[in-house]
Amino acid sequence: MYIYNVTINVDESIHDEWLKWMHDEHIPNVLATGKFSKALMSEVLVKEDLGGITYSVQYTCHSLEALTTYYNEHANDLRQESANKFPNKFGAFRTEMKIVKEFFA
Repeated sequence: MYIYNVTINVDESIHDEWLKWMHDEHIPNVLATGKFSKALMSEVLVKEDLGGITYSVQYTCHSLEALTTYYNEHANDLRQESANKFPNKFGAFRTEMKIVKEFFA
């Protein structure tokens, strides 16, 4: 299993609107591509010197092939939609991770 992690720092001036959009539209649209089995959204508690509020959204997929297909077929359109809706009001970086082992209490 793999995690596609997107870390986003959001300008406080659009925070509430952006958070609602993420919950109601963007994350459901990413999941609707059929390439991911779930998403987890977390607020990063460390405050950035640049300001803003930072979140991590982790999308879980079963294969690198699914992730590659997502990149090729969906990522550009979904990223552009975000940029058009909130121009110059957030910054994002992406990380791909392979799950080595899960542990449960």
